[in-house]
Amino acid sequence: MKNYDFHHINHVKEQDTSKKTLWISLILTLFFTTVEIVGGLIADSLALLSDSAHMMSDVLAIGLSITAIYLATRNSNKKYTFGFLRFEILASFLNGLGLVVISIGIFIEGIKRIIHPNEVDLQLMLIVSFIGLLVHSTLTIILIRSMKEENNLNIKSALWHFIGDLLNTVGVIISAILIYFTNLTIFDPLISIIMGGVTFYGGAKIIRESYLILMESVPEEFDLDAIRADIKMVEGVKDVHELHLWTITTDHYSITAHVFICDDSHSFRVVSNINKLLKEKYGLEHSTVQIEHPAINEHGQYGQDLCCCRNSLA
Repeated sequence: MKNYDFHHINHVKEQDTSKKTLWISLILTLFFTTVEIVGGLIADSLALLSDSAHMMSDVLAIGLSITAIYLATRNSNKKYTFGFLRFEILASFLNGLGLVVISIGIFIEGIKRIIHPNEVDLQLMLIVSFIGLLVHSTLTIILIRSMKEENNLNIKSALWHFIGDLLNTVGVIISAILIYFTNLTIFDPLISIIMGGVTFYGGAKIIRESYLILMESVPEEFDLDAIRADIKMVEGVKDVHELHLWTITTDHYSITAHVFICDDSHSFRVVSNINKLLKEKYGLEHSTVQIEHPAINEHGQYGQDLCCCRNSLA
């Protein structure tokens, strides 16, 4: 006989792979940020400087993500009954917001450079860019592998940061080549604006995902109407209302429901069968079911017409 623990969610989230990945990312990012700032100032390249600004935001974003992961390992207490799992989502929201703000800054500076173009040091620009290509490619591969092992919105937001960095670096190389063959420095800000658009998209995507979780919307992978219909099919159930399903943090879900049962139904058996259904069919392990009985709860026609319970137990 199987044992089911339906009422206890793991309020601590161990993420050893994510921790290691983010620490490696932080060290490499700090190194290359320093290289890009120095190189961008000497070469007077907006493409390099905009990418270094993005990298500085990456340092802050990774630091925030590391903090979120360490907080997620703390136990719940009387005040924070769900633990600190939600900080992961809050950190992701702030990271996405940072991406959007940076991309807007790149747009503004790019327009200024188009109006007032500057000469750039192509040789230094290319040297720094190829170093960046190596660093960003390495970080992107590391984060993609980590995502496959542990689904984490923080890692996902960091991955979007580094995808933006990788595209920016490719853009810098392309702009340097175009400037070399055409002698038109306008390619430097134009490429930066295009890459800023990609960064904006990634940031907006992370903000949307975080916002939906913070607003406790029904996770997109679940159909609430289908869940309601399945619960109604459980023997002894007459009606389901106050059905709520939300995400606590990545891959941690919670569901609650008020279930009106027939007069002759055994409430404990009904609750057990509902919990078993939610776990086995939908993977929902944290379920809270409140039983409403016609003897003590008024529920419209169900409180009066008890003989119509088609699912009554023998």
